[in-house]
Amino acid sequence: MNTTSKPKHIGRNISRIRELRDMKQEVLAIAMGVSQQTISNIENSESIDEDKLLLIDQALGVTSEAIKNFSEESVINYFNTFSDNSGNNIFTNNYTNFNPLDKFIELYDEKEKLFERLLQAEKDKVTYLEKLLNQKSE
Repeated sequence: MNTTSKPKHIGRNISRIRELRDMKQEVLAIAMGVSQQTISNIENSESIDEDKLLLIDQALGVTSEAIKNFSEESVINYFNTFSDNSGNNIFTNNYTNFNPLDKFIELYDEKEKLFERLLQAEKDKVTYLEKLLNQKSE
């Protein structure tokens, strides 16, 4: 019986984290300044160099360690730690370590920044196309 563990597939971890963050490959690509095809290739790779991993973790808003150590089981276990304390057990004290409103504002700000970058990219495209059109008409 072989007890050696299979190496982690970093690309698959990136894909799952991106999906859990409800982010498309195109959005991650824009945030990193690469093509969607590059993201697809990264997600199909078993290993990724540290420089790319740093760009990816910044774009996804997680640490490199979280990407390397990601597992479906840990996500399920994390969510299973939450319980319904609707008054059935007066001895259960579940406190959150963060203010949900602060977290909502933080996520809203992140999305707003991403949309601003997307809008700027579109404006840059329009400017470039107008420049090409002007050169052609001259």
